[in-house]
Amino acid sequence: QVQLVESGGGLVQAGGSLRLSCAVSGRTLRSYAMGWFRQAPGKEREFVAAISWSGGRSEYADSVKGRFTISRDNAKNAVYLQMNSLKPEDTAVYYCAARPVAISDSSSYYPHWGQGTQVTVSS
Repeated sequence: QVQLVESGGGLVQAGGSLRLSCAVSGRTLRSYAMGWFRQAPGKEREFVAAISWSGGRSEYADSVKGRFTISRDNAKNAVYLQMNSLKPEDTAVYYCAARPVAISDSSSYYPHWGQGTQVTVSS
C-alpha cells in the first residue's frame, strides 16, 4: 500500500513562491509516476504537473507552464512542486498522486492520493 503525505502549503501574496513536498511510504517511489493536481472551491480537480518514474519526462498544465516545476528524489521517496509567480487563481487544495509506471495527466488513472495541502494566494 502506498501512502502519500503533502506539506508546504500556506498563504502567500501574489507573485510569491511556495514549494510543496510529497512524502511517499509503503513502496519504493521508483516504481511510480507522480502527479500533482489541484481543486479550487466549486471546481473539479484539475491536472497541474506530472513526472515519470525516472524524472526524465515531465508534463505541465498550460496554466502553470514556466511558473511551476515538478521534481523528484527517489532516494528520499519524495516529490516536489516548486511554484513561482503565484497568482490568486492558483488558490486551491493541492494533491499528490501516484500511479504505476506511466505518466498521465488524467486523475482517473491515479489509484493513490494524499490528503491535500491548502495553497492560498492573496491579491
